[in-house]
Amino acid sequence: MLKLVFSSSCRGHCLNTVAPRLRVKSDSNSLFDVVGRLTGLTRRSPTNSLSRAFFCSDSNDGSGSGSGSQPVVEVEVKGVESDSDGSDSKASSAIVPTYPRPEDYLTVLALPLPHRPLFPGFYMPIYVKDPKLLAALQESRKRQAPYAGAFLLKDEPGTESSPSSETEKSVYDIKGKELFNRLHEVGTLAQISSIQGDQVVLIGHRRLRITEMVSEDPLTVKVDHLKEKPYDKDDDVIKATSFEVISTLRDVLKTSSLWRDHVQTYSQHIGDFNFPRLADFGAAISGANKLQCQQVLEELDVHKRLQLTLELVKKEMEISKIQESIAKAIEEKISGEQRRYLLNEQLKAIKKELGLETDDKTALSAKFRERLEPNREKCPPHVLQVIEEELTKLQLLEASSSEFNVTRNYLDWLTVLPWGNYSDENFDVIQAQTILDEDHYGLADVKERILEFIAVGKLRGTSQGKIICLSGPPGVGKTSIGRSIARALNRKFFRFSVGGLSDVAEIKGHRRTYIGAMPGKMVQCLKNVGTENPLVLIDEIDKLGRGHAGDPASALLELLDPEQNANFLDHYLDVPIDLSKVLFVCTANVVDNIPNPLLDRMEVIAIAGYITDEKMHIARDYLEKTAREACGVKPEQVEVTDAALLGLIENYCREAGVRNLQKHIEKIYRKIALRLVREGSSNESVMVQPADAKAEVVDESDHHAAANKADVEVETSVQVDTVQTNDQPKDPKDAADSKELQETEATKAVEKVVVDTSNLADFVGKPVFHAERIYDQTPVGVVMGLAWTAMGGSTLYIETTQVEQGEGKGALHLTGQLGDVMKESAQIAHTLARAILLEKEPANPYFVNSKLHLHVPAGATPKDGPSAGCTMITSMLSLAMKKPVRKDLAMTGEVTLTGKILPIGGVKEKTIAAKRSEVRTIIFPAANRRDYDELAPNVTEGLNVHFVDDYSQIFSLALEYDVNTMVN
Repeated sequence: MLKLVFSSSCRGHCLNTVAPRLRVKSDSNSLFDVVGRLTGLTRRSPTNSLSRAFFCSDSNDGSGSGSGSQPVVEVEVKGVESDSDGSDSKASSAIVPTYPRPEDYLTVLALPLPHRPLFPGFYMPIYVKDPKLLAALQESRKRQAPYAGAFLLKDEPGTESSPSSETEKSVYDIKGKELFNRLHEVGTLAQISSIQGDQVVLIGHRRLRITEMVSEDPLTVKVDHLKEKPYDKDDDVIKATSFEVISTLRDVLKTSSLWRDHVQTYSQHIGDFNFPRLADFGAAISGANKLQCQQVLEELDVHKRLQLTLELVKKEMEISKIQESIAKAIEEKISGEQRRYLLNEQLKAIKKELGLETDDKTALSAKFRERLEPNREKCPPHVLQVIEEELTKLQLLEASSSEFNVTRNYLDWLTVLPWGNYSDENFDVIQAQTILDEDHYGLADVKERILEFIAVGKLRGTSQGKIICLSGPPGVGKTSIGRSIARALNRKFFRFSVGGLSDVAEIKGHRRTYIGAMPGKMVQCLKNVGTENPLVLIDEIDKLGRGHAGDPASALLELLDPEQNANFLDHYLDVPIDLSKVLFVCTANVVDNIPNPLLDRMEVIAIAGYITDEKMHIARDYLEKTAREACGVKPEQVEVTDAALLGLIENYCREAGVRNLQKHIEKIYRKIALRLVREGSSNESVMVQPADAKAEVVDESDHHAAANKADVEVETSVQVDTVQTNDQPKDPKDAADSKELQETEATKAVEKVVVDTSNLADFVGKPVFHAERIYDQTPVGVVMGLAWTAMGGSTLYIETTQVEQGEGKGALHLTGQLGDVMKESAQIAHTLARAILLEKEPANPYFVNSKLHLHVPAGATPKDGPSAGCTMITSMLSLAMKKPVRKDLAMTGEVTLTGKILPIGGVKEKTIAAKRSEVRTIIFPAANRRDYDELAPNVTEGLNVHFVDDYSQIFSLALEYDVNTMVN
């Protein structure tokens, strides 16, 4: 039994491929059987007397319901015999009768095909919109004459092929003779397989040629049945052409999955094929246009038809190759980017699902706009313009590009800054004074300057930023003063240290072209504090570095210049920022290390340090309280006497600041905490033993109870109340009360720790400093001078003695690790002393004949500075005149060769050092009178200060006195 299955072409307007619905088994080698079977077409066995042809539709059940569904027509054919003209059986019987035979139909209804011709053996669905034509088709099918002629419609002259819908519309409008003239002469006799509504499914049988028109509505024509011209089945040329067609079909099968179903289906039944049908099959499933297909349909010469089909399938093969090469090139071009895009999209989806990121560009823009909205009205117009431009740019960039991340970070910084947002300032002078006094003792100059700033702001209604520089030794509270000022002004506080800073980008920011670029410290400050008028503390400004990345001191000029910082330009933001409302407070240990152009923009407030009285108040009111709370010690458990604090300040913490004093106080309280814990633990263990002892006594026999009870009371007389409370309680509440009472008694049992001068060394060790005053009575040739150091002021002695005496041996030898300035001062002092001695005692040749040795004690400490000249002269004259200097006198000042006294620095520090050494009389240069007058009364109290402008005044004060009054 043979099965003949015909499939439609998907490229024409035919039915979908029916191979997946076939009830036959696929054979992978069937394509190669084509050649062998084609060679044996003429030697088929005539014993096959019965065969069936299945014309398969797209419907599995054959119900024909729905659009595009057709029933299955099953035909039994007896005596099938294939001949050269392709004729079918002589007699047949079927479910749908085929009598009369197809070749008997010489007059048929003409059906126009707008898109492609119908080849014999193929399905084709068409739509019939003409009611009369549709009725005629139904009527002929009822009369068991289900045949019609299907003819391809010609294009209108002078027009190109129109789209499908327009062509069909024109077909419906054409009728009668006009339609007859538009039809190709050669068409196909088509069996009407099914009619569903206006859809008619046709099955091609054989070729027809129109001879004349019979009727116009519906169009009926007379036709002649065409047969292929006779050909020789054994012709080598025809065989070779057919083999080439099959070979090409096999190559197309490898490249195009679209053809695979067609070729596999027909190759399984190649026994039913002959050369003409092979040509029709190749042309029908090719992608050729309708005119080329019509040319194959009209060709009756088998060899020429095979050649035409070969051209079509060859062209199809070339198209497939071109398509494959184009697809490969495009795929190679976009595969990398596409893969990256897909992976990024998957990553975004995963992050979104996990809630890690809302990655959408629209969401980013919405976030930036929402962040900017509260300050939009206050934001400067030029900044708003930049933000809008960057938001537009962000929408045009790909999320995977590096420029996208740069723009996103830039917008993040631009929108997070507090444009036009200011904190409400405190203009209440009384409240500010209270806050400053709470945090710091003394420092009248600093507090007065801050109160002036508040007063000016109150009168103007607005505050303008200033630049204040607090200079002084370490530990005097410069940084904490800045924090207190911010609290007094109700401003946000931001601190950054520039000690050792050598990169300009830390101040001005990096340019956005660099990887990892960030704004400078000021932009970061505004982001952190959230206002445009914070207090910015620039710490250690005297320790700025200078490296390969530029000079930060020069970069600070724009930041700290009141005339320039209203338009401060950060390299990263690249938009002007108004810093004119910022209050800058700088701190420095030594003002001399600050570059002059930078120092010129600051208002310097010197904090010289604290005298002993101020340190006592600070230790008692601030440091002791903080240390006690940090160590968990209660006030009633400890007492530090004033004498102990005074000894701590004078013998351990003599520097100008109070940081070292704070460390020593914390050390005292830590040792007190350890002692309290030890004593408390020992008392608890002692308190438990009497309770056990008493319990044992109670359990003794009656005749010994009274005596033992008395012994226990004697042994535990201190803990009587505790023992009695620890008797067996009657309920849990009594037990809890007894426990609390135990703790209270244990606390009472620990004695209060008293820290006094007698036991101070037990807490902080041996004294570090001894009295700076080495001599109670200064000997001949020794004078006390005053010096300034970075740690504050100090007193030092200058000693001169005679080494050798002889005629013309006058010379001077110096020791004490003196600097160049002090060495020159010693030479000047030696020369001037000789002149003064010659004037006062002309007959005294001491300096001419004496070799002198001048020494400044503490030789391990370098010493230099222009303030020891008058002290050295006095020391030399004292030795030459053999008269000691007054014991309570200290002096400072530089002298010229003519005896003039030059001004010095560090007046407050030197005054404090003099008071610490119990000096009552001080000699200062006259030019320093204004500096002394600015000192607080508690600093100058008890001092007798002389201001001199010539050394003769010093000579009279230091050496010309009554020796009898010196004892007093």
